[in-house]
Amino acid sequence: MTNSLHPQILEDHRAALVRRGIWLSYATIGYNSLEALGSLIAGFLAGSVALVGFGFDSVIEVTASIAAQWRLRADVDVEHRERVEVFTLRIVGACFLGLALYILLDAANTLWQGRAPDRSPLGVAILALSVIVMPVLAISKKKVARALASGALEAEATQTSLCAYLSVIGLAGVALNAAAGWWWADPVAALVMVPIIVREGVEGVRARECC
Repeated sequence: MTNSLHPQILEDHRAALVRRGIWLSYATIGYNSLEALGSLIAGFLAGSVALVGFGFDSVIEVTASIAAQWRLRADVDVEHRERVEVFTLRIVGACFLGLALYILLDAANTLWQGRAPDRSPLGVAILALSVIVMPVLAISKKKVARALASGALEAEATQTSLCAYLSVIGLAGVALNAAAGWWWADPVAALVMVPIIVREGVEGVRARECC
């Protein structure tokens, strides 16, 4: 009797994990949508490369979370699940490489022209909030991903962690500009993001996490 119930218990536990993952994905999509909107508005108004880059990163994180929803809802079908994982990683990886190129060109142009971004209290507030919110989401999603043994979901959780790191880097640049008038700190902070984003993008395109 115990042996016959055991597979059902495991199946119910996995279903509960999938539901938790879906709700965490909804939370990420909701927060990142507001984060992207606020960062892009603040970034364009202030002429801040770091804020604009962070806003586009938030858009990519929304895309990744939508893909994670697709992966979670495909969990029942093992073969379909594996195809979705590979496709998800490659699409998000390509988006990150595009983001890295944008930041590299825009930040380099800003430094070349010596354009000083305006101070942005809204940008500082958004980045500071993200430093708190994103690690919580990332840790929660990584636990679900590891329990489901999903490389794609763990990669998406890693991207959420990356968003937290980028918010720290961006906050440093924007805050230094606001507090000390170091305009160059903003594009330099943006450039610091590039190697991190490229690494994640290359790994995604290669779909290494699915191994």
